[in-house]
Amino acid sequence: MKEILNYLYSHKTLSRDEAKTVLTNIAQGMYNHSQIASFISVYILRNITVEELSGFRDALLGLCLPIDLNGYNTIDLCGTGGDGKNTFNISTLASFVVAGTGAMVTKHGNYGVSSGCGSSNIMETLGYKFSSDAGKLKNELEIANICYLHAPIFNPAMKNVAPVRKDLGVKTFFNMLGPMVNPTFPKNQMVGVYSLELARIYNYLYQQTDKNFVILHSLDGYDEISLTSEFKLISRDYEVIMKPGTLGLIKTKPEELASGASVPESTELFMKILEGKGTKAQTDVVIANSAVALRCMKSDKSFEDCIAEARESLLGGKALKALRKLIEMQN
Repeated sequence: MKEILNYLYSHKTLSRDEAKTVLTNIAQGMYNHSQIASFISVYILRNITVEELSGFRDALLGLCLPIDLNGYNTIDLCGTGGDGKNTFNISTLASFVVAGTGAMVTKHGNYGVSSGCGSSNIMETLGYKFSSDAGKLKNELEIANICYLHAPIFNPAMKNVAPVRKDLGVKTFFNMLGPMVNPTFPKNQMVGVYSLELARIYNYLYQQTDKNFVILHSLDGYDEISLTSEFKLISRDYEVIMKPGTLGLIKTKPEELASGASVPESTELFMKILEGKGTKAQTDVVIANSAVALRCMKSDKSFEDCIAEARESLLGGKALKALRKLIEMQN
């Protein structure tokens, strides 16, 4: 690792194969926490290259515990995090809204690192039991239309760097990797990113796959559709900047999207919104993100149709029903 660090400190970059080798070694426990922290910090100080991110992704996918769900048409809704906005758990809520419409969701997530409450914090608090058992996950998918994949269970590299990421408490390149390494390899992916530069990198990488995808970024820095500003959507077939009004929704204020101050408070807010008792701003933001995910899966439908479908799922109680089914199955 000493040679690698000296190489990177001299403003050089890794090739795709070199990046893959380093992350493989990290996963296999070949470096101590100080060395890992030093390596991660390089990419806090400078931008990651496409070659480096590709190599890191290759390593994680090669090492992950895969779950074969090829018989199902699924989607993952996942943000990179790291935008520093401390919003409530929008993509997790949207996942249940999508499941409530009858579409199948394989939600990939983790504990909060650069935020106080990640999707895994919410799911664990609600009583979900993390598992890598394929039978359990398939059963959940068939009955509740959704299963949850806690990232560290499926990837040893995520597990080995977790203490380091927690100590650093800032966004790292692992934020960038999370949405790309879902172990079920879903056919559809909606991913929110915290910068336009990262959106371009993701677009380049996803164009080389056979996945249906949509990448989204709010122009004022959110890794989701926040409705606080214009936002950009990038897919295989289109690239467009939209306004909240384009979706028939009103502009929101940043303070209306705030997360709870703790995991219990965030979970309480999560349930309030899922029960249809959220504010108009909270409800509209969840519906907007859900609708974009639905259109990713159903390109023949209009955004207006997907908005209506998402609204019916959330306010009609279907999303809540999906969650209740899922939690009931844990017992």
